[in-house]
Amino acid sequence: MTMLKKLVNSYKAMSAAAKAAIWFAVCSILQKGISFITVPIFTRLMTPEQYGQFSVYSSWNLILTIFATLNLSAGVFNNGMTKYPDDRSRYISSMQGLSTVVTLVLLALYLPFQNVINEFTGLSTVLMLIMFAEFLTVPAVMFWSARQKYEFKYVALFIYTLIVSVLSPGISLLAVVFSDEKGIAKIMAVALVNICAGLFFYIFNIIKGRKLFIKEYWSFAFKFNLPLIPHYLSMVVLAQSDKIMIEKMFSEREVAIYSVAYSFSLIMNIITTSINSSYVPWTYRKLLVNDIKPLKRTTTMLLIGVGLISLLPVILAPEVMWIMAPNEYAEGVWIIPPISTSVFFTFMYSLFANVEFYFEKTKFVMVASTLCAVANVVLNAIFMPIFGYMAAGYTTMFCYMLLAFVHYLFMRRVCSRMLKISSVYDDKLILLISAAYLGLNAVGMALYNFVILRYVILAVSLVLIFIKRSSIIQFVKKLKER
Repeated sequence: MTMLKKLVNSYKAMSAAAKAAIWFAVCSILQKGISFITVPIFTRLMTPEQYGQFSVYSSWNLILTIFATLNLSAGVFNNGMTKYPDDRSRYISSMQGLSTVVTLVLLALYLPFQNVINEFTGLSTVLMLIMFAEFLTVPAVMFWSARQKYEFKYVALFIYTLIVSVLSPGISLLAVVFSDEKGIAKIMAVALVNICAGLFFYIFNIIKGRKLFIKEYWSFAFKFNLPLIPHYLSMVVLAQSDKIMIEKMFSEREVAIYSVAYSFSLIMNIITTSINSSYVPWTYRKLLVNDIKPLKRTTTMLLIGVGLISLLPVILAPEVMWIMAPNEYAEGVWIIPPISTSVFFTFMYSLFANVEFYFEKTKFVMVASTLCAVANVVLNAIFMPIFGYMAAGYTTMFCYMLLAFVHYLFMRRVCSRMLKISSVYDDKLILLISAAYLGLNAVGMALYNFVILRYVILAVSLVLIFIKRSSIIQFVKKLKER
């Protein structure tokens, strides 16, 4: 009880921003966590072809969203909240109006060429129209939730997340059980929840703001977000093009296997994204006063921690696939190591990008992401016909390594110009950690057929962590203080 009381008192003493950060993290974990733990259920109720159909739809949805909504709920939104603090409701409703117009323009372009586009995407007209209904309504939810986060209003957002996180898989489960076309049933069930929620907030935002068009706000959004579209699109393409190209070159069965293996990265991404989000403000403060030494030391320790987190699914990959899906998916075990490596290098590139963002060198970010997205598509086109669909995991890994390297070069350039030093990090140590991680990753893969040896290594690692627990706890406390 004493420990619980201390936790309660510590929570009460927190600032509104700190409390909000905790609850927003809980929302993210809840949403992605429930999505992750339901994967084993759907992979056993659906054939690989049906699960692959849902994965392909989801990938196209994420890519086309960039064009259909201009990603107005992303970078430009927070700037608008800051720029127009006394007119936020009208700003939101006008952004909603702009998003709606862009979606309708894209729909008007789709209808005359629907047969060609359907053949290219592999989706029917019905599924494409459902997708457009999501494009029209879902941004309303994104605008509302982004404002909740900006203003630290976490209660309503948590309740909404809880309801949707339960409803979406619940309705999907019923739809899949009682339908023969299980892939389409899951698509329509998820879309139904998204559209209903989006429609509610669409009406809510209009009632609050009452303006769908304000010239100043539309002009501001266009000027700010249009240059960032290549970056947003490139990052989505880097994450989703694999599944689309696998479906084109092979079949929806291979998409399903790849998607299940890839889904494990969701959990790791929650952890690494949360770490980076918490680390950014402290990084900015250190850069502001040119206090580089603690930045080097702390970053190195964080990278080691993320490396250990990313190694865990590599070591347990056979067991992970056994839990996640039936034996038909077993070969996906070889995709988990490169995907886990991608998570590690994603965190690394974000460390370098933080410096670029601090000094507002966003053009470097756009160039790096575009280069790597193009490289991923080209490498998939070259190597998948030769080595099969699993090559997609390794080309993705290479492209995230390339992304980290390109950002590293840009980061050095920024440091040279703005701080008159070569780097704010310990470059040699980062290289050593990366090499050690890749070596341990390869060892983990080599031991997949040696179950006992793998568990012995895991047990020894846990014992070492236990022995060093005091040092680890002290490090975590220091991070918390910072």
